[in-house]
Amino acid sequence: MFNNNMILVVIPARGGSKGIPRKNLRLLDNKPLISYSIEVAKASQYVDDVVVTTDDSQIALIAEKFGASVVRRSEELSSDDALLDPVIHDAMIQKEKLAFDEYDIVITLQPTSPLIKTETLDESIEKFEDFSLDSVISVVDDRHLSWGYDDNHQRYFPNYIERANREDLPKSFKETGAILATRRHFVQDNSRLGTNIDIVEVSREESVNIETYEDWWLAENYLRKKKIALVVNASNEIGTSHIDRCLAIASKLVFHEVLFLVDEHYQLGVDIVCKSNYSYKIYEDLGDLFKILNEYAPHIVVNDILDTSEEYISNLKEHGYFVVNFEDLGVGSGIADVVFDDLYEHDLSEENVFTGYKYFILKDEFYYQPAKIITNDVNRVLVAFGGKDTHNLTELVIDSILSTNYNGRIDVIVGLGYEGLEELISKYESNPLIQIYRNVTNISEFMFKADIIFTSANKSIYEICSIGIPTICLCNDVREETRSFVSQNNGFINLGLGDVVEKQDIIDEFINLVNDYELRRQLHEKMLSIDLRYGFENITSVVEEEYRKFEFNKISKRSDYEDIQ
Repeated sequence: MFNNNMILVVIPARGGSKGIPRKNLRLLDNKPLISYSIEVAKASQYVDDVVVTTDDSQIALIAEKFGASVVRRSEELSSDDALLDPVIHDAMIQKEKLAFDEYDIVITLQPTSPLIKTETLDESIEKFEDFSLDSVISVVDDRHLSWGYDDNHQRYFPNYIERANREDLPKSFKETGAILATRRHFVQDNSRLGTNIDIVEVSREESVNIETYEDWWLAENYLRKKKIALVVNASNEIGTSHIDRCLAIASKLVFHEVLFLVDEHYQLGVDIVCKSNYSYKIYEDLGDLFKILNEYAPHIVVNDILDTSEEYISNLKEHGYFVVNFEDLGVGSGIADVVFDDLYEHDLSEENVFTGYKYFILKDEFYYQPAKIITNDVNRVLVAFGGKDTHNLTELVIDSILSTNYNGRIDVIVGLGYEGLEELISKYESNPLIQIYRNVTNISEFMFKADIIFTSANKSIYEICSIGIPTICLCNDVREETRSFVSQNNGFINLGLGDVVEKQDIIDEFINLVNDYELRRQLHEKMLSIDLRYGFENITSVVEEEYRKFEFNKISKRSDYEDIQ
């Protein structure tokens, strides 16, 4: 009841829908379509009665199971060409006879608008505080540059005075059909609208009205939408691979809401996310991070910050978040819901850990980069060790190449953490064969143009593999040396730890690779036999399965608690 007004919600649901057969009973995200409108009405703080008018016994059964009363409509009111006004009027009269009372406000709530919110329904009712108001309808902002057609003159004409951006056009609204609320005496068998009408504006999401299978698909994606917090950092020391991965993930989460959370002490990460145009917040410390998380209330928290502590992950779990970590060898990985690691080895007895190239996400630029064509001649070499390159393998490899008879171009890319850039440039600036770059944004182009690549066993091995360029690897540290993917079976020549490898070994391996076209072709073919295009889909598949278990366990625990109470 609202201001002493008895309120009835009528939900029309016949069984003979044609566009989507039996749509009112179909499961939309595991619940019957009609259940959504019933639950919205039942949750209202103002609605007194909810009635479903139908000609179908199965719809009647489901409606009663979800707490609505049911009135049967005649065959005449159930036909394809029956209008809604007499249907609602009939349901109201039947319900009033059963209640021995009259309602003051009657609301049509369409079951084909499953995304409408109880808050919106209540807002519609609250508008009747204005005693002069007759009716309220739900609308959505529909401003756009539209055109009409003049049948008499057989020509098109614009429905606007001057062209402008959408936000600068005058407001124009379209009825969503979800809500039509009106005072009782305006509900007749030929009309449900008074003369003084107000609107309640809804979002694009709430405006979805299911008439076609495309509408159904859209509604289901909205219902499955998750809020995802991406906790990630980038700096000269740790590089940008973590933030690149999270940006690649965000670009594919079309039907989900994402928020980047970046530590204010990692300015590079802040700058990159700021330029990406995704929503982001900067946190000062863990206390500040959890304050932001509590306000945002995500379903999933993704950590791409390397090793995590038990305290941090436990705190996330206590808040009820589903936790996904990347490249986490810390103690916290043991209690995260899912851990993905495309490079580092884990104890494979840990059921929550998924490792290997299947979980590597290529940057977008590699999806449209064609495979390398292997030729007899080697005219271009790429040297790219990335990161800090602590042992200065870059310089070691350049000197090794220059010790041979090779006279082609050498592209050198150093990471943001490389400390000897000025000295490197000074040393080779007189050599026209050598071009030095730092932190390039189109690495796929450099890789594609190279005939041979020198790199470490970092993430770039997967990017190289996706294009198929013969590669010689020198590992930066013992950890990299354990990466079993970097082997000749997968198309790589691995010389082991770079700081102990002999210069002559590098020279010999390079000369052999330059002169052996057949070897380069074999390495190329081995790389291209590995499909790296579905890393995101593989990750998504795991997360969806584990999240279902997570939600099921939450429901089970809630039920057990209620039973105890």
